[in-house]
Amino acid sequence: MPISRRGLLIFILGACAIGTGALAEEKRPVMRVGCTASQTGSYAELGKDQLQGVMMWVEDLNARGGLLGHRVEIVAYDDGSDPTRSAELYERLVTEDGVDLLIGPYGSDITHAASTVAERHGIPMVAGGAAAEDIWMRGYRNVFQIDAPAGLYMDLPMRFAHEQGLTRVALVFADSDFPVQVARGVRELARAYGMTIVFDESYPEAQTEFTDLARRMAAGQPEVLLGGTYLEDSIGLVKAVKAAGLSPKIFALTVGPAQRRFGEALGPDAEGIMGLVAWMRSGHVPMAYDFSYRYKQRFGSNAAAQAAYGYAAGQVLEAAVRLADTLDREAIRGQLRTMKFRSLLGHYRVDETGAQMAKRTYVMQWQDGYRLLVLPETIQDAPVRYPFVPWSQR
Repeated sequence: MPISRRGLLIFILGACAIGTGALAEEKRPVMRVGCTASQTGSYAELGKDQLQGVMMWVEDLNARGGLLGHRVEIVAYDDGSDPTRSAELYERLVTEDGVDLLIGPYGSDITHAASTVAERHGIPMVAGGAAAEDIWMRGYRNVFQIDAPAGLYMDLPMRFAHEQGLTRVALVFADSDFPVQVARGVRELARAYGMTIVFDESYPEAQTEFTDLARRMAAGQPEVLLGGTYLEDSIGLVKAVKAAGLSPKIFALTVGPAQRRFGEALGPDAEGIMGLVAWMRSGHVPMAYDFSYRYKQRFGSNAAAQAAYGYAAGQVLEAAVRLADTLDREAIRGQLRTMKFRSLLGHYRVDETGAQMAKRTYVMQWQDGYRLLVLPETIQDAPVRYPFVPWSQR
């Protein structure tokens, strides 16, 4: 399957494989769904996972006969992890490729730019990996969220910290849409719980060296360290925190710890670190284990949350089209706004702006080299290992 840089990525024809079945497929009308997915740049690993989830949805859908008598085809481009480039490519998807519907890119900042194109052309877009609330504060009618709002991402670790009687919080975050709004949520939760934020600082998204930041953060003696991070910065932050001798009782980061490469890069130093995730296969959501098994068979690696974003975005779009029983965009938009649905990612229900109201996050923790779901306690794989074991005792 050809993949080019910053150009056409893929056409997915799904079930048209061999023999007479392929000929029959070719005679069916085509419904085209467009998206961009970072295959290069800072979001490359996460964007690849999301795109592979979309690919699996299309293959499964076409194997079940397609949608309203149509064979579904994906047109996808590499946006290079660049919001401006993504917006240009969504314009191309609409005006040159003639797509019928849209799935959003990975990343809140990229979705913020891309969704403006969807709104201008009046084409419904189901956002995949996008949590920043400001996307849904612009009065748009065509953008629908499946992820939990960024401000709620740290709800479970903050609640757990409060239950342990902890009061001193350090907060660090990358200076981009999603982490900034994660940080805003932490401040609100700290006020609600009567906790004190002893360190609060952003850093450039591309930064991976944190020696000075970690040293200054350690001076505040935080009991809880929370980070709005991605992958490479989360790895660099852990290394710097260890070097500074800072051992908080709770150490929780977004995005990075849920990735396999986080554990590979840090080895035993990943132990005890918590990660905030929108999906885990043990999270009691429909078809999670089936999806995980088939994804590994198909792509050779375990399914990350970003793969679930892609598949679930397709499921939500599919449900809206089936309920509308037409490709009329106004009818599909109406279903996306009002329907209640449970996808691979979890509950889908949005408010009048298209912002998600029903989805919540999970907390995983590295334990003995494995990523285990620890919160909420009602569905945990294992209890939280608390407190974080000090570096000096490892």
